[in-house]
Amino acid sequence: MQPESISAPPGQDPRRWKALALLGAAFFMVILDATIVLTAIPSMQQDLGFTVTGVQWVLTAYALTFAGLMLFFGRMADLFGRRRVFMAGLALFVASSIMCGAAWSAEVLVAARSLQGLSAAIMAPTALSIVVATFSDSAERNKALGVWGGLGGVGATAGLLLGGLITDALGWEWIFYLNVPVGVVILALSPVLLRESRERAATREFDVVGAVTITVAPLLIAYAVIQAPESGWASATTIGLLVAAFAVLALFVFVEARSTAPLVPLRIFRNRTLVGGNLLMLVVGLAVDGMLFPLTLYAQQVLRYSALQFGLMSAVMTVMSVVGAFAGQALVTRLGIRPIAIAGTLLIGAGCLLLIPVSVNGSFAADMVWGLLVFGPGMGASFVAAQIAALTGVAEEESGLAAGLVDTLFNIGSALGIATVTSVAVAVGRVAATEPGDPSGSVVALNDGLRAAFGVAAVFAVLGLAVALFILTRNRPAEVAVPEPATHHA
Repeated sequence: MQPESISAPPGQDPRRWKALALLGAAFFMVILDATIVLTAIPSMQQDLGFTVTGVQWVLTAYALTFAGLMLFFGRMADLFGRRRVFMAGLALFVASSIMCGAAWSAEVLVAARSLQGLSAAIMAPTALSIVVATFSDSAERNKALGVWGGLGGVGATAGLLLGGLITDALGWEWIFYLNVPVGVVILALSPVLLRESRERAATREFDVVGAVTITVAPLLIAYAVIQAPESGWASATTIGLLVAAFAVLALFVFVEARSTAPLVPLRIFRNRTLVGGNLLMLVVGLAVDGMLFPLTLYAQQVLRYSALQFGLMSAVMTVMSVVGAFAGQALVTRLGIRPIAIAGTLLIGAGCLLLIPVSVNGSFAADMVWGLLVFGPGMGASFVAAQIAALTGVAEEESGLAAGLVDTLFNIGSALGIATVTSVAVAVGRVAATEPGDPSGSVVALNDGLRAAFGVAAVFAVLGLAVALFILTRNRPAEVAVPEPATHHA
């Protein structure tokens, strides 16, 4: 059924670019919050008594909750009003940020991060859905989506710089408190700059079973991967968890195929470009956070750099990601999505490979800078290509679904990427620690584990290259622009 605009005149919204700036700020804050924690991980570990495998839940709890519930809230936004749902999520995000900063134990912080992930799951797909509904002109919408994809790449790396500055100057608690004033300002401006839009559906049905299963399945996979070094990769526990995870995924598909109001209508996967874009976003998530997590451990626990020093060093990657994002946005309408995706994944993989030789006696100039210089533009370009591909050819009434789907796949990739590289690093580090002359828990053992983690991230990038080569269609440049929707929204 076609959506109707609520109190919205036909034609272009004169405030559309201001609305994009406001929504972009909210999206940037959500993405920033997923990575700003990275530089503060060693400080949190020390203050709250986290173990090496336990501290990664500060990241994965946020990412998995974020990923698992985005589709549900994207659908809710389409039905109940995108602006209304966005503002509710933003208010919860502010409250959960206060809870994170005030956490007094490891368990409380992980629980608060889960709640923060829930609020992000409400905000992110709703904000992108509003962008798609606001820009009715296809050329302008494609430009807006390019900017949006660039914000994802920039936010994912800017968090490293800001996290270092804030952690050293004020303490790790303030990386969460920073969200409060920004969120309050966005909340105050939302009724002024955003107009309401929603789908006028005859019934308001929700696929609760679908929402639960798509949340539980990646959680089981992450837990299986994380505990594998303890119980063994071939143990009954690990295999049982993985079997349970895939059984839950099968149940999800079964439910979606038979539901009268599915969370993910399976017909959407007939769009090959959409499928390719989402798969690309999944593996980009695997590779990006799969590289960033061991990177912060190498810099701060092997080379003994402070959070501020590491944040400043990561600025080179942030700058290059901006270059890659804007270059990708400019070239995608001239060359098509596929060449940009191929170039982006190649650069991500090359950056990870350049980090594999890191050494205990290394330095930023000798071991890190070249990998970051190459990785940055690849990440920015890949974000743009995947975002545009995942939303190309999507009808406006399903914009919330499409936006939620692409963000879901990225965050599932992020969580599983961190879980996988952590598990590999711990396993390889333990093996290295048993070698003669290398006592258990030594920096050498940790370094060996992190080198293996960078290798795993490179493998993830190869999977992304395969998606770009064999799944993404050969779009002609003229076909890249998102088509004009049937009705206009303000």
